[in-house]
Amino acid sequence: MSVQPPVAVYPGSFDPLHLGHVDIVNRAVRLFPEVIVAVLENAEKKPLLPVAERVELIRRTFADLPQVKVASFSGLLVDFMRASNARVVLRGMRAVSDFEYEFQMALMNRRLCPEVETVFLTPQEEFTYLSSRVVKEIWTLGGNIRGLVPPPVLAALERLRGNGG
Repeated sequence: MSVQPPVAVYPGSFDPLHLGHVDIVNRAVRLFPEVIVAVLENAEKKPLLPVAERVELIRRTFADLPQVKVASFSGLLVDFMRASNARVVLRGMRAVSDFEYEFQMALMNRRLCPEVETVFLTPQEEFTYLSSRVVKEIWTLGGNIRGLVPPPVLAALERLRGNGG
């Protein structure tokens, strides 16, 4: 009996995708044969970029990694996991402050879907301060986000700014 290597899902809003996210995906593809970057559609948040554009930007960012797939979802992550035949949730852990929330989410996902495991990955030290919220705030206030986001995201945000965004 052969065991199929698990598919991993890296969920998030990715609004916008930043280099910390990219680092986590690059680490994950060394561990899993397929990594699905799952972009959450959250109607309660006011996104900087629409979901379809975030999906496309993530696809372009990882175009050279065929084992990275990108999809959007709404609702419960465990439902998306089941539909994707995935068994591993990937979460980035930047600092101790992330632990309590991430631990609670991992336990709840396990309760809702016992066959799903959560794997925590830490980014390179240079990315531990990065969050989408911080990048969005810097960009909104007119700051330079070069070196914080991948080139496709930078180009999209520069176009957005040029259009009065």
